[in-house]
This record gives sequence, C-alpha cells and structure tokens, in this order.
Amino acid sequence: MAEDNVKEIEDLIKIVSKLPGLGPKSSRRIVLKLINNREEIIKPLTNTLAQVYKNVVRCKNCGNLKSLSSDCVCSSKKYDQICVVENIADMWVIQNSGIYKGHYHILGGTLPSFESKNNGNGLLIDSLIDRVKKNSVKEVILATSASIEGETTSHYISDSLKNLKVKITRLAKGVPVGGEIEFLDDGTLFSAFKNRNLISKD
Repeated sequence: MAEDNVKEIEDLIKIVSKLPGLGPKSSRRIVLKLINNREEIIKPLTNTLAQVYKNVVRCKNCGNLKSLSSDCVCSSKKYDQICVVENIADMWVIQNSGIYKGHYHILGGTLPSFESKNNGNGLLIDSLIDRVKKNSVKEVILATSASIEGETTSHYISDSLKNLKVKITRLAKGVPVGGEIEFLDDGTLFSAFKNRNLISKD
C-alpha cells in the first residue's frame, strides 16, 4: 500500500489497532477514512480528544468519569441505593438497559483471588464504605462479574460492609458462571436484577 512508507500513517494505524476489536486491516480502513475526511472528522476529533485528555478525570469518590469544570453526579444529591460495578463499560451497559436508575460505584477492576486483599488492591472500596455511611444508603447491589475474581471481590466488599446497617444484594439468575456484565444482553440483565440475592441484613 502507498501509505506503508509514511511514518505518521503507520504510527496512527498502530495506535488505532490498540482499540478493542480492531486489527490491522480494520485500523487501516479507519485511518484511510480519517485521511479522506480531514475537515469533517480529523479536525473535530483532534480537538475533542484534546479536551477529553485535558478535562476528563476519574472521580476519586465513585470512580465515574467527570469533567474538571463540574461536580460529579455522585455529589449532586442524597441517595439510598448504590450499584457496584467493576468498570465504566459495565455501568454503561446497565444504564442503557434501563433496568436500574440509581447511583453507581465503579471499583476500577476486581481483586485477584490469589493475592492479599488487605488494602483492597487499589480498588475504590474504602470510598464505597464512606459513601454508604455518609448517605445512609439502604441497599448496595453488587453487580460484579460471575468470574472467580468477581466473586472474590463481591465477598470482600460484603465482608467490609457487614458491620454497617445496609442491605447487600448480589445479581442472581441470568449471570452465567464466568460471565462478564459488559457482554450480557438486556433480558439477562433484567432477570439478574429482578432476582438478585440477599447477602446480609441489618
């Protein structure tokens, strides 16, 4: 291809190919599309990416994305229910399904089943406990994946919250063993939320 000898294009192809689901061929097609639409796509995309890089950060309280120019949604009002997920992609899937309308807490990953969990492994677990205390939360919904790591994380959080007066539930039917929230369809998510299990009571 003619673009093989252009270093800037090859560098862009390598970057694009790092995105989920994109291989070298798909990346080349995307790059060619960008090049053929400089004003319509490249220019606004470049400006938008620069603004995201500069202004969008992760909230240290709930783990969601927020703009530096505004408060995070978690500080907007009181709430009595929190859905705990592993990552932002999981939150978006649940939001798009319309099943759950409350607040979220994004952990930023899961706990390895074979390592020490004394410090929460860098996950936003301490801030979850603080949110439960400060907002008099009545229910924490654990929506971690049905993998070994997801189950380990769920049990760790449940143990961390056991001395607080909060109901802890876990997504139930519909989440297969080894399944990840991000890849579940709306029907499966609906069943999981409707049939969530009680882990502990007041």
